[in-house]
Amino acid sequence: MIVFDRVSKAFADGTMAVNQLDLSVPNGELTVFVGSSGSGKTTALRMINRMIEPSSGIIAIDGVDVSTRDPVKLRLGIGYVIQDAGLMPHQRVIDNVATVPVLRGQSRRAARKAAYEVLERVGLDTKLATRYPAQLSGGEQQRVGVARALAADPPILLMDEPFSAVDPVVRHELQNEILRLQGELHKTIVFVTHDIDEALRLGDRVAVFKGGSLQQFGDPAQLLSRPANDFVSRFIGLGRGYRWLQLLDAAGLPLHDVDRVVAENISQTELSGGWAVVVGSGGVPIGWIDGEGVRRHRDGVPLTDSMNGVGSLFRPGGNLSQALDAALSSPAGIGVVVDDGGKVIGGVLADDVLAAVEAQRLAEHRGT
Repeated sequence: MIVFDRVSKAFADGTMAVNQLDLSVPNGELTVFVGSSGSGKTTALRMINRMIEPSSGIIAIDGVDVSTRDPVKLRLGIGYVIQDAGLMPHQRVIDNVATVPVLRGQSRRAARKAAYEVLERVGLDTKLATRYPAQLSGGEQQRVGVARALAADPPILLMDEPFSAVDPVVRHELQNEILRLQGELHKTIVFVTHDIDEALRLGDRVAVFKGGSLQQFGDPAQLLSRPANDFVSRFIGLGRGYRWLQLLDAAGLPLHDVDRVVAENISQTELSGGWAVVVGSGGVPIGWIDGEGVRRHRDGVPLTDSMNGVGSLFRPGGNLSQALDAALSSPAGIGVVVDDGGKVIGGVLADDVLAAVEAQRLAEHRGT
């Protein structure tokens, strides 16, 4: 466990970056420090590995005051990931990843062997091992940065806005990768971000900072349902209710039948009313079509111009936000549900999502 005990940091210009921070980061969980620029979140993280020294207070890891530890040895036992990866440009990927094991005394051969294994663990093709950082995409560089931090198998991982410099699609993929890795490794992770959506998606617990002071610390459901003050409420934003849906499991939602038509057979299809999902090879959905669309296709209009988009897809095991998005983005008013292989298995209705939300609300009300 990482414990902040009345920790403060004042810089020489008088700026109070962190003010009387009391916080316990549980072992094996992903804890997010979130706040706007200048809130103290990054300063708090960097005091854990003594990159910044506190002005007062104690930071302890598993009961040991970090100020009593040799800073170099301390850092070699803590993984560290930063924005833009921070890779050494003159070294190939494999040697970047092997850096910490080598510094800890492993032979270069053993360190490279471990580096190849961790590259695969973070989802990178080992063919990239001989490339230089400049030859990688932004997302690949960040994965290499994560691999380097994990190479020596540290119990603690510090991540300082690691995904803020990549585009939204790559960021979502990297977030998924961190969630997958954490599910396997159960590291103690402290993750810094300014993005409340990222914080709520990744964090087992979230610490909200403002002006160097901790405003609230709790799990995402607590922040969304019971913000501690007006600042936290405003920081989370007007979409608090929709964000809350992301935390609710969609297990138990009814799966409804949907009509399906194979793309190559549309000209022979009769749709008296309503909509059907157009499926391609293997039952994968490619769009929605109604009776008017079928008639237009018979008259020679290309299929792509005769049907509507399929909308967002929902997979069993997802959350209520994803289910609602699938239902609302569908022109037919019913979201397409697919299995892990992408094959259509049914549909989900917005009314069922709203009923599940109401059931959850009533259950929480009874529990208070």
